[in-house]
Amino acid sequence: MNARQEHQLFPPIEPYRTGMLPVDELHSLYWEESGNPDGLPVIYLHGGPGSGASPQKRQWFNPAHYRIVLVDQRGAFRSTPLGECRANTTQLLVQDLETVRRMLGIERWLVTGGSWGSLLALAYGQAHPEACLGFVLRGVLLGSVEEIDWYLHGMRLFYPQAHERFSNWIPEAERGDLLAAYGKRLFADAPALRMEIARRWYRYSEDCALLRHDPVVVEEALKQHGAVYSTARLHVHYFRHRMFLEQDQLIGNMERIAHLPAMLVQGGHDVITPPQAAYRLHRAWAGSVLHVVPDAGHAPSEAGIRVRLVQALEQFRQEGKFS
Repeated sequence: MNARQEHQLFPPIEPYRTGMLPVDELHSLYWEESGNPDGLPVIYLHGGPGSGASPQKRQWFNPAHYRIVLVDQRGAFRSTPLGECRANTTQLLVQDLETVRRMLGIERWLVTGGSWGSLLALAYGQAHPEACLGFVLRGVLLGSVEEIDWYLHGMRLFYPQAHERFSNWIPEAERGDLLAAYGKRLFADAPALRMEIARRWYRYSEDCALLRHDPVVVEEALKQHGAVYSTARLHVHYFRHRMFLEQDQLIGNMERIAHLPAMLVQGGHDVITPPQAAYRLHRAWAGSVLHVVPDAGHAPSEAGIRVRLVQALEQFRQEGKFS
């Protein structure tokens, strides 16, 4: 199938190699390889943090040409322990990626990711530019205090009903600090309560992800209990610690990767990670190309975003650059 022409994902494939990699005394990471063992190495960094790399993500890449690496970050999906926040920081996730690269014997790879995955891709690239061929990033997140506050409070300007469901069950006296209110309950010593609170957090994100809201999609997403639990807990954990970054750290360190090619794909109506961050990053990144998809929100499943991502990945494997 010619994905560039058909604007579809590639057919489902199974990994040819998988494993669990212990990275410390607490955490073990799920990793897998699929596609062409001798192909162009590419790693996909999932969002969340905490959501995990679903099998469908293999389908973004031409399996005849890419050596596709998926990793579930600490505490996410198939990695263990699920939802674990101890020893879980941006810097440790960056270290884990480098451990995986060396374990697999990869010299350099194309780094891809969306939302939280775009932030982690930038942090990784700035720490290890020599290991990167380039970047394909969607729904850019820079980890600023303003972005965190927007998620917790600002999105109500566009999704008032979703925000009302997100906040109104919290006692009124606690609504001034929704992060603390959710955190108190997500880390309470009560498993049933933790899962219920995780569902409320996760639903809020899903309710705001699509330009054209689809309640069926939201309900299907909520059935992924492991991803719901780990995403909510790790979201709150990373928000509490301001993503373990200094304010504007990623923009300030752009000189380390500015020479590398990058494609930035941004939904024009993305409310979860608004386009301003992608535009700021593009202005600071000499080697980047920015495509704003005018009829899309945040979700990578939206047609315009899917088309741009597949086109970018096909162009890079053919030409080694973007336009």
